[in-house]
Amino acid sequence: MTFVAVDHLVVAAASLDAGVAWCEATLGVSPGPGGQHPLMGTHNRLLKIASDAYPLAYLEIIAIDPQAPPPTRRRWFGMDELDLSAGPRLIHWVGRSPMLDMHRWGLITVGQNPGDPVKAGRDTPQGPLSWQILLRDDGLLSCGGALPTLIQWEGRHPAEAMPDSGVVLKSLALRGLPDRARDVLRLRAVALSSGEGPVLTAVFSTPLGDVTLQST
Repeated sequence: MTFVAVDHLVVAAASLDAGVAWCEATLGVSPGPGGQHPLMGTHNRLLKIASDAYPLAYLEIIAIDPQAPPPTRRRWFGMDELDLSAGPRLIHWVGRSPMLDMHRWGLITVGQNPGDPVKAGRDTPQGPLSWQILLRDDGLLSCGGALPTLIQWEGRHPAEAMPDSGVVLKSLALRGLPDRARDVLRLRAVALSSGEGPVLTAVFSTPLGDVTLQST
């Protein structure tokens, strides 16, 4: 069985401007360009955080797009229910699967609800991006966000066109991922634990020194 890699980490913000300001103050760099997601009524800015342990990894700063029409379904990553009044924060991670259907059925078999495959895409100056992503109908995150949203890219990966940012993901730790789900995903370079504490803990090397982000 193939393994799931860390594709990207998700930081949600009440507005994209707030997310950019947070990134500059917290990580010491300004995020690169992103785009709009017509399917979900959101938009984003992106930052490459790849390393040998996390090839092609990036950070997504995402917000509801006030100029977009309301989507016809619940937004991804639980964004319709998020309280972001205290500022942008790390909420989730997305895992890259080379065999999305296989991983989906594997998770269903062990009692998880990974969602159904949805085709999505957006335009970029380098050409269109397209992918399939597993989304629950209720838009909520499983296991408090420890179970990744799974994605399979069709064609090129967005991080291939991103310049090095000066920010690198050093480690990612998860709390609360069930053992049977872990066995299906076969995660690499991800520490797993149980008990009380943050669901996600990510450590970055940045121009400001090491920075730790934790989900609530």
